[in-house]
Amino acid sequence: MTVTHFTIEYDSINSKNTFTNGDTITGRVIVEVSKETTISSLVFIGKGEARVRWSEHYGQYQHHVYWQNEKYYEVKHYLLRASRQDGTEVIKKGRNVFPFSFQIPDRKLPSTFTSCIGKIIHKLKAELKQSMKLSKKAKVHFTFVSKPDMEIPGLMEPLYGTKDKTVRVFSSGTISMDVRIERMGFMQGEDMKVNMEINNQSNRAVKPKFLLYEKRSFFAQGRRRVHTNNILKDKMKPIAPSCREVGTQVITIPPELPSSNLNCSIIKVEYRLKIELDIKYSADPEMKLPIVIMPVFESSQRRPAPLPSSGIGFEGFKSAKNTESSSSPRQHAAFRPDEPPPAYGAHQMYPLCPDPGSFQSSL
Repeated sequence: MTVTHFTIEYDSINSKNTFTNGDTITGRVIVEVSKETTISSLVFIGKGEARVRWSEHYGQYQHHVYWQNEKYYEVKHYLLRASRQDGTEVIKKGRNVFPFSFQIPDRKLPSTFTSCIGKIIHKLKAELKQSMKLSKKAKVHFTFVSKPDMEIPGLMEPLYGTKDKTVRVFSSGTISMDVRIERMGFMQGEDMKVNMEINNQSNRAVKPKFLLYEKRSFFAQGRRRVHTNNILKDKMKPIAPSCREVGTQVITIPPELPSSNLNCSIIKVEYRLKIELDIKYSADPEMKLPIVIMPVFESSQRRPAPLPSSGIGFEGFKSAKNTESSSSPRQHAAFRPDEPPPAYGAHQMYPLCPDPGSFQSSL
């Protein structure tokens, strides 16, 4: 075999090995040959796309496969073109290095994501063509983290929720809950303050509980598949019968939690905060508020503007009762099957392939 080694590699720009909108990726394609070799072309390709695929069974023998693909960009550069009259080029024996520079489009793009149902991938490819021979290909995935979309409606506005319940079984009275969060958007690792006013006019104690969970939605051929995953739980002290309590609960967003993914039409990663009042021998009233998690970037990348405080105190909330409305590390690839991108962050919090039984048609 004339071509003994064919690899594409790129240089990291930070310790997390992540890239964002408008970043430039530099690297090189390496071709090692055992003798002087004639080739037709050497092409570099930068590509971003999403894929979704799952199957549903109907009865014992029938099933249907749902799938959908979406492409975001595909950029090609010729690193080596034919220069001779016969439409070929000659490379010397040994190691040949062809540098490349690729700028990620500076527009709305979805972040890297992977699961057993769908994935969003950003990758670099190289293709070596020779006359009368099969093309040789090399590729490597890179982790793309989208800059926060500050145009999301209500991102920096306060969130309000209210819930009233009449208790009748094994107890009597009414319970009301008013909740305020200073805004919908939070950075990874940031503290989220949940302000609550609970008026327990019943003869049962109630216990406020909090659940931050992830909602993954996959869309294909008019169908949707949803999976939810609990992130963290918290609770407050019980509120005695015939008591009114006003307080604040601080919930810290896990710093390794992946950011929300809202820029893809076939895969969405969203977060919800569920506030529930645990009442013994009664259905528990609850409310759900949408939360947008935004990434924190290192200094080598463009950092989003700091999130401003809403400046609205809890006193103002109580009167508003609205309903829930180069020396860097290198990455290599050569003649390898499709593989997932590098993990984002130090810990993998969730299983990549959840139990199919936990999927729901709606939330």
